Amino acid sequence: MKNYLLGGALLLAALLPLTPASAQKVKIKQKAGAAPIPDAARRMLPLYGGVSTAEAERLAGPAILADATRSFASRAEASRFFSDKGFEYLQENQPDTAMYRFNLAWALDPRNPDAFRGQAVVLSQREAAPTEILPLLQQGLVLAPDNAALLGDLGTLQLLQFNTSKKKRDLTDAVTTLERAVQFQPANASAWSQLARAYYHQEKYPQAWEAVHNTQKYNMAMLDFGLISELLAKQPDPQGKFK
Repeated sequence: MKNYLLGGALLLAALLPLTPASAQKVKIKQKAGAAPIPDAARRMLPLYGGVSTAEAERLAGPAILADATRSFASRAEASRFFSDKGFEYLQENQPDTAMYRFNLAWALDPRNPDAFRGQAVVLSQREAAPTEILPLLQQGLVLAPDNAALLGDLGTLQLLQFNTSKKKRDLTDAVTTLERAVQFQPANASAWSQLARAYYHQEKYPQAWEAVHNTQKYNMAMLDFGLISELLAKQPDPQGKFK
């Protein structure tokens, strides 16, 4: 799983309970009375702007889908290939090309959770509204409830929600989600980093230090030195690594 972290001024509520069937009904809302969106523009929108599966295949291009079907053992395999390519384009700072690939991955296999997560990452880079990003994370987690990367993204956004709302429930939701993320992927340094901040807000300083040390263990680049300074003001590092 590619390690991309959602960012930007994004505020999301807790994950809503969905079933696989209801997840497929989540749509990208269009403004009433808006002019029809050209096909070229739809290809740059998440889930092609909220179209049916048949319309998604038309927008993806029958010839492209047919070629992908011939080139791979299954449509699911082709979908994974294109979602992987999408993350590569994100790494190369080509979000529009990445969105095109994630949409193609979704058209090939609507049950590929990476297609949803990739589109959520693109939208976060575009600083899209939270209501546009939440359905993508919901659908991805319905399909893969144990996906640590998706859980890490959701937990990060729930923590951002708390930063604005200051509601205890938002903080509790963030901690629960991030703890699940590191449970399923102990080496998820980005989730550990966010969890350290969440524990700090809960005034659980020993747990926050433990999360900091796990962040350092798995990826030092993810360390939040601002948080470390704040933690030192509350409690010395039990391991004495930070002073």
